[in-house]
Amino acid sequence: MNTLFKGKEETVKIMKPLSDKREYRRIVLENSLQVLLISDPETDKCAAAMNVAVGYFSDPEGLHGISYLLGTILYHAKEECPSKKSFIEYVAEHIGRSKFTGYANSSIFRFDVNSDCLEETLDRFARMFIKKPEMSPDAIMGEVKSVESEYQKNSLSDSKRMNQLHHHLSLESHPFHKFTGNANTLEAMPKERIRDVLLEFYEAYYSANLMCLVVYAKENLDKIQGLVENNFLKNRNTNRPCPIFKDPPCEEEHLQILVKAVPLTQGHIMRILWPITPGMQYLREGPSMYLSYLIGKEGKGSLLYVLESLGWATWLYAAEQPWNYFSFFEVIIYMTDAGH
Repeated sequence: MNTLFKGKEETVKIMKPLSDKREYRRIVLENSLQVLLISDPETDKCAAAMNVAVGYFSDPEGLHGISYLLGTILYHAKEECPSKKSFIEYVAEHIGRSKFTGYANSSIFRFDVNSDCLEETLDRFARMFIKKPEMSPDAIMGEVKSVESEYQKNSLSDSKRMNQLHHHLSLESHPFHKFTGNANTLEAMPKERIRDVLLEFYEAYYSANLMCLVVYAKENLDKIQGLVENNFLKNRNTNRPCPIFKDPPCEEEHLQILVKAVPLTQGHIMRILWPITPGMQYLREGPSMYLSYLIGKEGKGSLLYVLESLGWATWLYAAEQPWNYFSFFEVIIYMTDAGH
């Protein structure tokens, strides 16, 4: 059965399979915050996720890591209430989980806790996006260590190292050339100035029109909607345009190049990348899916079948690597010593 509901600004019909007993409702609040509500009477959990349409592509030049640093600060900022607990501490105390993930064009905050904690948790969650966080220089430096820790962890991953090499080989003036940051990039200016930049970034991009919220709970849709309106209508809307990066990150000089890199782990991997038109522009036709299937097929007569028969490869992967307004098509081949 489909759910049809008149939201604050529009009517949206949500399609779902007959086997799905959950109820859905999509609304747009008066401050332009887009919300998807999900009611599941059988669940013993409640959860929410907020996507803010800004990421490290929008980091100020020379300060890589600001968007990621801000996300970690929001989760760890102490509440102005008797408990003086951060959101992440509160969720952990209520047998829940919370996580922040920073991407090129989005910052995603999410949590799940026991179902009886919905009202208070949603209230605390909303505060992160309503009021500028208190940020002492010491607290900021503490979260810089978290960013550095994430960077060090990624430095031990061959796949992430190769991804960053791909970024590094792109057009230097393009945001794709950036990375998520580390202690070196964030400590490039005084603590007080970092605080100012963080607050400026929050004021500029944490606007309701750049946010999308999903709330999942056992309560009925009207109850969930009431809680959302009570908490998230307070989000300010500055009508900030969504950051868009349409220009391709590669010019002719960045193509047809060969790079040899020494991995941290044993093995030989060949990775081939082509810039392509984003598959989002051809959702119905799905050209990248056809290519992925044809190149990645493992049956008799396939590319992998031939390479395996020759003793040159053990695994092959082919797929589009989407980046919203530009894309790459990627082929990865795990080679044997003979194939290498």
